[in-house]
Amino acid sequence: MLAVLGTSVLVAGADDGPRPAVAVALVLAQVLALRWQVRAPIAVLAADAVTGLAVWALLPAVTLTGALLAAQITLCVLSATRPRRLSARALAAMCLPAPLAFAAGGPTGLTVYLLTVVLAWTAGQWRGAQRARTRAETRRAVVEERARIAREVHDVVAHTLSVMVIQAGAADHVFTERPEQARQALRAIETSARSALGELRLLLRAFRPDEGEEAGEPRQPVPSLARLDELADTVRATGMTVHLHREGATEGLPAAVDLAAYRIVQEALTNTLRHAAGADEVSVRVTAEEECVTVRVVDNGRTPSGGSGTAGAGRGLVGMNERARLVGGSLRAGPLPGGGFEVAARLPVERAS
Repeated sequence: MLAVLGTSVLVAGADDGPRPAVAVALVLAQVLALRWQVRAPIAVLAADAVTGLAVWALLPAVTLTGALLAAQITLCVLSATRPRRLSARALAAMCLPAPLAFAAGGPTGLTVYLLTVVLAWTAGQWRGAQRARTRAETRRAVVEERARIAREVHDVVAHTLSVMVIQAGAADHVFTERPEQARQALRAIETSARSALGELRLLLRAFRPDEGEEAGEPRQPVPSLARLDELADTVRATGMTVHLHREGATEGLPAAVDLAAYRIVQEALTNTLRHAAGADEVSVRVTAEEECVTVRVVDNGRTPSGGSGTAGAGRGLVGMNERARLVGGSLRAGPLPGGGFEVAARLPVERAS
């Protein structure tokens, strides 16, 4: 903007003595004010409008549309980031100099000026609507993922409580004749209860499931890292080569962590199939340690130039991030320097105590 408007000022005022220097200084002030247009667009719009009118008054050869270019840019930002009622008032204020445009350039000058102002405001409205849609999509994806997590954790806790009921009945049955067996059952009940409490902490962080869901819908087996081979075989059936590596024991993991790790792997593989251009190989590594479980999924797809890679910023990444966050973990995802896309998650393990 500085180059275009500054050059126009210098050309228009080549023979006007000191006026071009003053006009260039005003243009520079306009450009510097743009640094604050996101934080204070109203103040910046007013400043740019005043300095723009001053530039045009000093050098009438510069069109009013060109002199107010910075103000039009700020109007676009204001329209995108502030309520429509406020931006509409700013649009009306920017239309006030229209008679000056008509006086200087006739009907053509008036048309060009009004058209550029309205286009700037409209572009801001479109950008604001686009951002609102993106935020709404993200919120909806988070809500859906939380509801899904809540349903799955509900199943896990219900199963644990059922086992506790059976163990309590067995302990009562053998309490007198075989007290040692009864004590073992009671210890198993204690362990199960602590595990269930941990799962309930996760459940309370998520949204409640939709109560309108069909009660008679059959439940599928709860996903688990123990079923990774089934998941890998499903992906291999599409022609993708899947390398699956496990380190450490995953059998004693808290159900919530086990479920989150499985779902992250599942979503990462799904994104590879859908979005990784040219990918024919993917590596899955799951490492279970004393304090955490780490998951790493890497494909060999081509990273689009200027793009964000396989998962982009869509629902896939939103869901994986929500899974990791709700168990107190973290997740990163992005293209690799040498090509391909990586999803890496670290999920802490809270042992029963």
